[in-house]
Amino acid sequence: MQLHISPSMRSITISSSNEFIDLMKIKVAARHISYRTLFHTILILAFLLPFVFILTAVVTLEGVNKCSSFDCFGRRLGPRLLGRVDDSERLVRDFYKILNEVSTQEIPDGLKLPDSFSQLVSDMKNNHYDAKTFALVLRAMVEKFERDLRESKFAELMNKHFAASSIPKGIHCLSLRLTDEYSSNAHARRQLPSPELLPVLSDNAYHHFVLATDNILAASVVVSSAVQSSSKPEKIVFHVITDKKTYAGMHSWFALNSVAPAIVEVKSVHQFDWLTRENVPVLEAVENHNSIRDYYHGNHIAGANLSETTPRTFASKLQSRSPKYISLLNHLRIYLPELFPNLDKVVFLDDDIVIQKDLSPLWDIDLNGKVNGAVETCRGEDVWVMSKRLRNYFNFSHPLIAKHLDPEECAWAYGMNIFDLRTWRKTNIRETYHSWLKENLKSNLTMWKLGTLPPALIAFKGHVQPIDSSWHMLGLGYQSKTNLENAKKAAVIHYNGQSKPWLEIGFEHLRPFWTKHVNYSNDFIKNCHILE
Repeated sequence: MQLHISPSMRSITISSSNEFIDLMKIKVAARHISYRTLFHTILILAFLLPFVFILTAVVTLEGVNKCSSFDCFGRRLGPRLLGRVDDSERLVRDFYKILNEVSTQEIPDGLKLPDSFSQLVSDMKNNHYDAKTFALVLRAMVEKFERDLRESKFAELMNKHFAASSIPKGIHCLSLRLTDEYSSNAHARRQLPSPELLPVLSDNAYHHFVLATDNILAASVVVSSAVQSSSKPEKIVFHVITDKKTYAGMHSWFALNSVAPAIVEVKSVHQFDWLTRENVPVLEAVENHNSIRDYYHGNHIAGANLSETTPRTFASKLQSRSPKYISLLNHLRIYLPELFPNLDKVVFLDDDIVIQKDLSPLWDIDLNGKVNGAVETCRGEDVWVMSKRLRNYFNFSHPLIAKHLDPEECAWAYGMNIFDLRTWRKTNIRETYHSWLKENLKSNLTMWKLGTLPPALIAFKGHVQPIDSSWHMLGLGYQSKTNLENAKKAAVIHYNGQSKPWLEIGFEHLRPFWTKHVNYSNDFIKNCHILE
């Protein structure tokens, strides 16, 4: 900082030390100046010089490209005090103006777009783009990348849907090898349970679990985890129900891999005398209706307006079109009172769950005269998973739905349910279920899309007793951000969603809860290279 007084005393100049900036120049009139005036002038400058020095030092030390809250203050206030204009602000305002103009313009057809930012910079130099041309090309590039990203996301969702609907090679191998074992090994065909234990199958002093599945590996994990977690495994009876094609393999597995002291019964749907066409006419129609089969097995892209659909909505629609939703096994739970006429209470389990705590206290829960003990899914720590109300499952623009249901009513979950069969037999739950299935068929599936839960939400209306959410944690098949500590504490964790733990698309960090119950030393598991 330098103070220069001209010899003639006509001007006083303040400049930076590098002579780069003339900070202040004071011209003095041609007449003589009194010593008092000069003294007062110097005194005023003595007060101003420290402030001017600070501003100059900030600009010099920090450089013109850095801008924290303090130095921005200095850089912006300094030029104003010295009567100068900040060109950077004007440039930014001009660029905003150009961007606003370009945002409303049509992008010319055939505009050649660079493939990368570096190519864009190169084209600018070679073609001497003005600011408006640059902004137009940049906008076209961003929109193209957004379209490509969106298309890639939808393609990823389709591939994930196909992966979730298919049978992994290892699991298919396991079923074939066990079926072959059933035909060649008498021990694999032994009666389950042994004849002396048959009375236990209808003894209400035991804890009866029902599992309906065609996945042998998944069934083995559910049964194994229940037995290992139980404080009284000798009180456990598992009723495993499967389809005709899987029966031999399922029977072989549990005949060759005992879970004693627990008891396992394996039955096929064709072995239940009650399951006739006369008793399940609606499900027969569901399985054989051409439009239904096309909906679940046909082209999932046809008729879908992807430009107006978000990826999450599309993923939800794909999940609702899983072929499992028209399987008799998936609807079987609605017939439990008829399939097990001698039982008073059962716990029904899905095949994509893992049991981590003793479930025997479930039989002591007071259902207050209700039929279905279930976890509600409209409140909880995970907002995505635990925010389900009836509006999430039904089309409330349909007059029948709008008339009979409240969109804000809390939904509940399948997967782990306590059913009081004695109370159930006194209701018309099954008839209501059938009635609404028929209505949805007549309306060409416009009342709801997602599987078996919506008609159950209607049929069990007024018959559900909420139980504590710690009994049943959901979302491990679609919520990658599942809280691991909460998962460890839950009595039952449920991999509902597409990312099943036995699939390659399963979440790696959530898979160990499931795989620790897979017996990798088993010869059939090893020979089929399951989850290697």
